Amino acid sequence: MNITIISVGKIKEKYLRDAIEEYSKRLRRYCKLDIIELSDEKTPDNASEKEEIQIKEKEGEAILKVIKDNMFVVAMDLKGKMLSSEELSSYISDLGVRGESNIAFVIGGSLGISNEVLNRANYKLCFSKMTFPHQLFRVMLLEQVYRAYRIMKGEPYHK
Repeated sequence: MNITIISVGKIKEKYLRDAIEEYSKRLRRYCKLDIIELSDEKTPDNASEKEEIQIKEKEGEAILKVIKDNMFVVAMDLKGKMLSSEELSSYISDLGVRGESNIAFVIGGSLGISNEVLNRANYKLCFSKMTFPHQLFRVMLLEQVYRAYRIMKGEPYHK
C-alpha cells in the first residue's frame, strides 16, 4: 500500500523533524510512504475573511496539483468523522481490500483546507475538535498510521 502525506507548511523544529523521521522509518516495514511538503502562504495579521479565503484557495491549488487521479484522498478536517485507532486501522485495511492502494492524507495550512480540496476528498477525518499546530499534527498523523498498521498485523504496540 502507498501512503502519501500532503502537508502545507515547512517543519522548522528539529524535534518534530526527528519524530517524523522516526515514524517514517517505522512505517517502511508496512507501506511505501511519501511525504509532500508544500509551502504555506503568509497570512497577514488581521487578515480579512476574503484574504483568508484567497490564501486557502492558493494553498488548495498547490495541494490539488500533487494529488493523482488514482489517490483515495483523506482530508484532515475539523468537520470530519472521528475514529478510534482501531477504527482507523480497520478503515485503512478495508480500503486496501477494496483496491484503494494509494491513500493520500491532506493536512492544510494554519487556515485549514480549501473547499476545492474538501470537494476532491473521498473522506474527511477529524482527530479531535481541538485545533493543533499543523507541524505537530503531521507527527500525530504518522503515529496513528503506524499504530493502525501495528493493530492490523496484531503486533504489540497498541494498548
